[in-house]
Amino acid sequence: MAVSILIVDDDPDFLTLASRVVRSKGGEVVATAVDAASALTAAKATRPQAALVDVGLPDRDGIELGAELAGLPWRPRVVLTSTDDDIDDEIESGDGEVKLPFITKENLAGDRLFRLLGVE
Repeated sequence: MAVSILIVDDDPDFLTLASRVVRSKGGEVVATAVDAASALTAAKATRPQAALVDVGLPDRDGIELGAELAGLPWRPRVVLTSTDDDIDDEIESGDGEVKLPFITKENLAGDRLFRLLGVE
């Protein structure tokens, strides 16, 4: 059974690319969102098993959104992404409570992303 994934990014071209990449590895993109508000709505409606979240969103910090998504009752896996390659492999939420894995957008098609999302 395919892993259900929510992809959150304000760049429509990246949403298309990420959706293709995830599907090519057997993941099921159940929703995409261009901002944090629509991401939360989509997550509650679709209950994805995982989420790929851009750290730079127009309406809210993607790190905070990622921490909130990871804390939902069904505990989806959350992976943060950005074009910034100076970020470590993990990002800590502002309150220090949650550490989320990070991968750069240029490494999107690598095996590490799919291990983190639970797509095998």
